[in-house]
Amino acid sequence: MTEQRRIIARVLSEAADHPDVEELYRRSSAIDPKISIATVYRTVRLFEEAGILERHDFRDGRSRYEEVSDEHHDHLIDMRSGNVIEFHSDEIEVLQRKIALDLGFELVDHRLELYGLPIAQSGDQDKDQS
Repeated sequence: MTEQRRIIARVLSEAADHPDVEELYRRSSAIDPKISIATVYRTVRLFEEAGILERHDFRDGRSRYEEVSDEHHDHLIDMRSGNVIEFHSDEIEVLQRKIALDLGFELVDHRLELYGLPIAQSGDQDKDQS
């Protein structure tokens, strides 16, 4: 693995969010200004093909990435800010398996993305009314 790929891999492993290629490039080139956007695109594609990265399309017109994890989680996307919240729900996991079984399937994989808008706090409503 080249040093530039190591930098990109480190940026991905340190990411607490789900960056797109442009953001990965910004963070990586801050460490090594010689890293090109083409290198980031090639590296992301290589990591995805190797099963190291998972690509998501959260309906914002750009592919976003996260490291593949041994621990399953789902996503809640804040449609106002674009923030992605990772969560796990045993209830949802049980329900998904039950639905698959009821339809005659064994569930082998799934991806759940919820999209929502934050519920206004009472203080926020007061501001809107003034």
